[in-house]
Amino acid sequence: MSEETAPKGEKLQKVLARTGVGSRREMERAIEAGRVTVNGQVAELGERVTGEDHIELDGRRLPAAEENRCRVIVYNKPVGEICSRHDPEGRPTVYDRLPKLPSGRWISVGRLDFNTSGLLLFTNSGELANRLMHPSSVIDREYLVRIQGQVTDEMKKHLLEGVLLEDGVARFTDIVESGGEGHNRWFYCVVMEGRNREVRRLWESQGVRVSRLKRVRYGSVFIPSNVRVGQWIEMEPKEIDDLCVTAGMPKLGQRPLTQAERQNLQRQRRKLRKPPARRKPPKG
Repeated sequence: MSEETAPKGEKLQKVLARTGVGSRREMERAIEAGRVTVNGQVAELGERVTGEDHIELDGRRLPAAEENRCRVIVYNKPVGEICSRHDPEGRPTVYDRLPKLPSGRWISVGRLDFNTSGLLLFTNSGELANRLMHPSSVIDREYLVRIQGQVTDEMKKHLLEGVLLEDGVARFTDIVESGGEGHNRWFYCVVMEGRNREVRRLWESQGVRVSRLKRVRYGSVFIPSNVRVGQWIEMEPKEIDDLCVTAGMPKLGQRPLTQAERQNLQRQRRKLRKPPARRKPPKG
């Protein structure tokens, strides 16, 4: 197709998802429901738009690209938080500690259950979140797990070859022992999917119990050593570009951070370096 006949702009639902107001599927439904307008006219599914178009969702203007750069944060989730925005039981959620966005919303890249801690990625880009979670991206996730019970070589062989769970065959791609004593031992293990409670179910299929579970890596992303439990750190534009490559997307090539954005990032990172307050010993 020549440049003259190539369609201009991007599909509307893709542009909407990238701003973080919802997933691409959610935006397709919003367009079909007549909730989206382009330049004052009700939009149609598949319509293409450019940066010059005035787009509204439910009567609110879509933020311009300059106002809504792609952002990603790495959160060190503690045990005892859920990955929903609201909980009927009033339990704390992972969103309680996240910074406020001027527009859009934070989208969790996958989930960790209530009793699992460790690395959790958040982004304001629905497109990036979907690509990172999609099985076609083939991104590995590494966990540190403490097992109660005897783990044999035969058991590890089964877990590496594949075990039939209720939702299909699952397997670890790697298992490395990491210390411990007796029937309480630590292992690093890697999965290539993000199924619900997959790591726990794999180990439990072998008759042992998972007493601790922490995600330590998502693709090439690790929790920085200075990010303590319950803290987060924001990625820089170059790190986000590397994450896009991991997800099979082209680099975004975003503008450099403004002076104010750079100062905010540096201020937040200085907070991470501060050691936790120590209790004073009682006077003798």
